[in-house]
Amino acid sequence: MQTQGHTFRVVILVLLLAGCRQGVAQDGKLTIHATPKQAYVFVDGRAVGEVSKHHSLRLRAGDHKVDLVNYGYSPASNSVSITAGRISNLDVTLQPVGSTVAGPFGAMTIEGANRDAVLLNGKTPEFFVGHGDEFDHDWWWKQELVVPPGTYQVSILGPDNEVWSGPVDVPANQRVVLDVPKGVRKTVPWDRGNKLSTIPRFTVGSASATIAVAKPTAELFASTGEVNCGDSSQLKWTSTDAPQVEISPVGTVATSGAQAVRPKQNTIYQLTAVGPGGTATASTTVNVNAAIQADLGVSPAEVHYRRVGDQVIREGNTALNWSASNASAVSIDPLGTVDPNGNRSIAVTPRKTDAGPVDETVTYTLTATNVCGGTETKTASLHIVGVIENPASGLALNSIYFPTDLPSPGNLHAGLVASQQTTLKFIADVFREYLSRNPDAHLVLTGYTDERGPDDYNQSLSQRRAQAAMDFLVAQGVSADHLETQALGKQQNLDADQVKQLVEQNTELTDEQREGVLKKMQTLVLANNRRVDIVLSTTGQSSAHRYPFKAEDYAALIDRNRPSKTSGVELAAERKKVAN
Repeated sequence: MQTQGHTFRVVILVLLLAGCRQGVAQDGKLTIHATPKQAYVFVDGRAVGEVSKHHSLRLRAGDHKVDLVNYGYSPASNSVSITAGRISNLDVTLQPVGSTVAGPFGAMTIEGANRDAVLLNGKTPEFFVGHGDEFDHDWWWKQELVVPPGTYQVSILGPDNEVWSGPVDVPANQRVVLDVPKGVRKTVPWDRGNKLSTIPRFTVGSASATIAVAKPTAELFASTGEVNCGDSSQLKWTSTDAPQVEISPVGTVATSGAQAVRPKQNTIYQLTAVGPGGTATASTTVNVNAAIQADLGVSPAEVHYRRVGDQVIREGNTALNWSASNASAVSIDPLGTVDPNGNRSIAVTPRKTDAGPVDETVTYTLTATNVCGGTETKTASLHIVGVIENPASGLALNSIYFPTDLPSPGNLHAGLVASQQTTLKFIADVFREYLSRNPDAHLVLTGYTDERGPDDYNQSLSQRRAQAAMDFLVAQGVSADHLETQALGKQQNLDADQVKQLVEQNTELTDEQREGVLKKMQTLVLANNRRVDIVLSTTGQSSAHRYPFKAEDYAALIDRNRPSKTSGVELAAERKKVAN
């Protein structure tokens, strides 16, 4: 039994030794030669030690990141591939950076850190400033860490763990003694700080070392501080002694560089450069112009349309022209999405389909927006005028209406307001076309007045109205040979029942509008009789009694008490009637 137990233990020992040999066989060796010899080694982010004491490292086979750092020199990061059972070599010469460091100064003495890595304000190799043995006394041979006055996050890293970490406040011309792992032990005057103006970044002797840490610097500029929405500005920045640089809201950036930005609103760009010596900031502002400049036009703004039965004799055409600067999306209702700048020809058809005069307004609305919140709206109106005729009816005609007591004897052309001139233009257009097919046709224009005033005056007033309408048609190109006038004064006036029926048949009015109009029946009767009727000789067709309730100058036409430029007989008679 003893022999069997002894044999079992031997077997176990052999297996363990075999496993150890196998593990060793899986390792390789890295030999490092570095200048300066005080350079510190980090392997895969782990603090190893000085090159002078760790120039030969056993590493597991595979790829490793090897950082060599020494304050006052540019760090060197290397990717090293280790082969099991073989030796790899790494030769690195660090390049010195910067010059001397200017005050004011404070100092740190770090006790109990042995040769552990000392890092300020970060925990990656770039924030390394030295090791504990370089900062552990302030005797004749100085071993000190000199820093700008300020608060530092100190991290002491050993090969396998973080030995100590915490904030340390270093006043100007004071020396802070840090006891690892207890923390700050005391702060004492440091008279040497008053005597120093500049210090080299890295100084070592046989038993002394002084590392002077520089405060970071930062500058940030924008190529232009004012941009339109969607345009870019070029940010340019520089920083020194800061391995960690961020620009808000851009993110992490290189220590120096340039980058295009396209802000959507006024933006303050804040650069924060963090290094072992503290933090430096810089900022610049880029303002964004979100305003949109837009324009929309219709040319011509008025088009003429004529349809006889199903045949369009004259079709209205217009062109939309638009522009929108600083806009990323543009639409025109009812066209839909369009380019920011453009033009488009449009064939216009009225909404009206039944026979009669056409008088419609089409509104086009441009809406422009951008991603910066800007918006702009522009409208343009197109006036469609014309006529829709039934083939058997000859022409679509409408009577012409006048304000009270116009035209006057002293001004024979007064009283034809804009809306009635438009109606006469329609009649002139369609009648000229009609004459090309019926050269013997002519129009009879009959003038009327309301019931107020003596017969002889009203007879003259009705003649002036008929003549004013005829003169206007002639001015529109209708030959006077095809026109004749007559005057009936206040004869054959429309009565209240007839006017009411006309109002009720008027499809332009809503029920509510119709109800409101009928409340002023006496005024309506007077207004409907101040007119010129037009009759087409070839068919006997008479103009429709369609009062222009929707016209912009309706108030001038309907007003029974509107004074004229001469003494008004109609008005005077009405006032006398009211007084009695």
